[in-house]
Amino acid sequence: MKCLNVGYSPCPNDTYVFYALMNGKLDTGGLCFKEKIEDVETLNRAALKGELEITKLSAYAFGVVNDKYEMLDAGGAMGYGCGPLVVTRNPMPDKSMPNNTMPEIAGAGFDISRLRGKRIAIPGIHTTAYLLLRLCDPVLGETAVPMPFNEIMGAVRAGEVDAGLIIHESRFTYASYGLVQAIDLGKWWEGQTGLPIPLGCIAARRDIGSTVASRTSDLIRESLLYARGNEEEALAYARRYCQELSEDVIRSHIGLYVNDFTLGAGPEGRKAVDALLRMARHKGILE
Repeated sequence: MKCLNVGYSPCPNDTYVFYALMNGKLDTGGLCFKEKIEDVETLNRAALKGELEITKLSAYAFGVVNDKYEMLDAGGAMGYGCGPLVVTRNPMPDKSMPNNTMPEIAGAGFDISRLRGKRIAIPGIHTTAYLLLRLCDPVLGETAVPMPFNEIMGAVRAGEVDAGLIIHESRFTYASYGLVQAIDLGKWWEGQTGLPIPLGCIAARRDIGSTVASRTSDLIRESLLYARGNEEEALAYARRYCQELSEDVIRSHIGLYVNDFTLGAGPEGRKAVDALLRMARHKGILE
């Protein structure tokens, strides 16, 4: 059987999860896998073209391509308290609290309408983060400025944009850029639905067949279990792709984004994905 191309990001949670599978630590039963490590928005765009047999996707992008891809149970990124943040150079306090504010998703006294018309850097138009921003307040998405996620905080600090929508390990480092949190979109989502925030999933192209897709999901789960049992090996692999991050940030990133939902989305995780896509369809964002 030919090798299956597997796309995942260089973020610590993905490299940690895929370490064993991609480094000959598992019995794959004759299946062959070849890694393609790219930023998640690059992977989202590749999925639109059906380029990869197995790939990490933003949950929003999965909703766009689910005619071509099916969601695997293992390997995804979802959970509580791990949603995208909007950060600014200033806290932008406003004590007036008009009726259209949603203080439960931001700091007390913050009026999100003050961000309307502002240039907000986003990590890609197909990311779940951008979808959540539009669901929270559609007007905020109208002035979005797409850029690689790792350039957003620098752009906010330099004044190139007014605010930034940050994901991944940026939630652990934005304060070091002199930035402050304005909106916690994860809190908003949890307040609206009571469900974990479905950030991303692993998807298999439907033409590889359900048997191979199911076996791949099992292998991803085995790969994560191997990483947990051989943590220093897996961490060494993760460090290769994020050498600019401190050890504490790498471990915090893995601790937050690799959890029981990564072992298996299960009914609750799939319910969260369905709720996100249903909300997007209701708002006319997703057909």
